Amino acid sequence: MRKTLLMPIYLCVLCINLEKSYIRQLFQPKLDNPIFVEGLPGFGNVGKIAARLLIQFSEAKLFAEYYSPYFPDYVIVSKDGICSPPRYKFYAPPDKGKLDAIVLTGDSQPPLDNVVAHYEICEELLDLAEKQGCGFVVTIGGVPVSTGKKDVYVAATSGKLVAEVIEKGSSIIYGKGRIMGATGLLLGLAKERGLDGICLLGATAGLQADKDAGFAVFNLLLKVLGAKS
Repeated sequence: MRKTLLMPIYLCVLCINLEKSYIRQLFQPKLDNPIFVEGLPGFGNVGKIAARLLIQFSEAKLFAEYYSPYFPDYVIVSKDGICSPPRYKFYAPPDKGKLDAIVLTGDSQPPLDNVVAHYEICEELLDLAEKQGCGFVVTIGGVPVSTGKKDVYVAATSGKLVAEVIEKGSSIIYGKGRIMGATGLLLGLAKERGLDGICLLGATAGLQADKDAGFAVFNLLLKVLGAKS
């Protein structure tokens, strides 16, 4: 009995090389100059909530998974009791009817104090996005505020892009601050690669999952992307 139980675990470890990050691609989506949208866990889980709404809206399908030894040392357990290691998930719509985009979301981020992990992971995420033909990056997340207003803040790789987002929806320029984690670093590294991009931040108390802030970011995101209903 012991051998029977251990064998699947051993094979799983062989498949998931814990010495380095790797991408498991499930299929190749049909894309034409797609936009890369990142929505990972963070303040109020605003980015992840908005990303999930975008995935549902565009009927996107999971086409790739990203695993890394930099992720936390626990497993994610489904409602059916199935365990899996933390991962990032890449989604793309089956067609370009509503949206031509790659949407990234996931289970967690590396610890904030592990700077090397954040840089390596963000570089690898951008590598995948560029290989899929992405030329524009949108990062979404939350920003902690003390007020109850559900404002959406915007930052970008250029003043022109900031102005364009302001014109398309109710948003406020996010100035003189820092954007932590992948939501900020992806945008900065994208600019270094010559890619344009914007960041949308939903105002949140950040103490628990903030669906209202996520929905506010999602609504503005649809306008920015020019998504078809």
